[in-house]
Amino acid sequence: MEIGIALPTMAPGYGPATTVDWARGADEGPFSSISTGERISFDNQDWVGALAAAAAVTERVRVMANVVVLPLHPTAEVAKQVATLDQLSGGRFTLGVGVGGREHDYRSLGAPFARRHARLDEQVAELRRLWAGEPPFDGADPVGPPPLQPGGPPLLAGALGPKALARAARWADGVTGFSVAGAADEMATTFRLAEQAWHDAGRSTAPRKVNGCFYLLGEDDAAARDELRRFAARYLGVFGREFAEAMAAETRVWSVGALHGLLDGAEEAGCDEVVLVPGTVDRACLDRTVAALADRR
Repeated sequence: MEIGIALPTMAPGYGPATTVDWARGADEGPFSSISTGERISFDNQDWVGALAAAAAVTERVRVMANVVVLPLHPTAEVAKQVATLDQLSGGRFTLGVGVGGREHDYRSLGAPFARRHARLDEQVAELRRLWAGEPPFDGADPVGPPPLQPGGPPLLAGALGPKALARAARWADGVTGFSVAGAADEMATTFRLAEQAWHDAGRSTAPRKVNGCFYLLGEDDAAARDELRRFAARYLGVFGREFAEAMAAETRVWSVGALHGLLDGAEEAGCDEVVLVPGTVDRACLDRTVAALADRR
């Protein structure tokens, strides 16, 4: 099982140097990927800019958008952004797409919330067409640059339920999910549903299975727990204070032992890659993670 790490773009204090520090640390460490997700009405950096910077200062790790809420955006714009990132990374880019769960982001960009699932399917087909060099409309030039990876980068679907997975099985290379608590049984359930959806769709290869989890390693476990829960509650605050605090209380990966437990459970659940999502910008957290993974190996 591979282990990726996210840029802490959602954590307080993220600044210009954070991307370089964490991306270079990930590239030097035992990680498989560096990634970030997307939010609009929040204080995080834009996913395109953050990942472009990460691509420029790394050579080995894959660079992953995890995930882009595709129905928020014009398809041709995302096609161009992704192809650019694929070139900047030397063909190391992976694109996760989904519909998201925050209506605030749709309202912020003036994008319709209705039909977002159907629009996602339509947009993925359009991405593939544009990456193949076809023009966006008759008489137009193609939307360049061409991606380095033939046909475009791998596509992961941020899908969880049976209906969403059945749709994703028609076009995705795999699935990417998230468990606030890092629960192995949640991961296993999603993975089995994905495998069944791929089988039902007549796919000849199994889906790539990715899952993520909030975590934080600090000098003191109790302090790390409190900081992680503050981070999670702040991130989830858009869904209401009561819900955010209840979900934040479910976080559990704030010690080396808990990190090993997360990774063991994810591997047993059939995860191909687990993505660690840090709740702090403190580079020492990354260094502690590298040390913990060295002990694991």
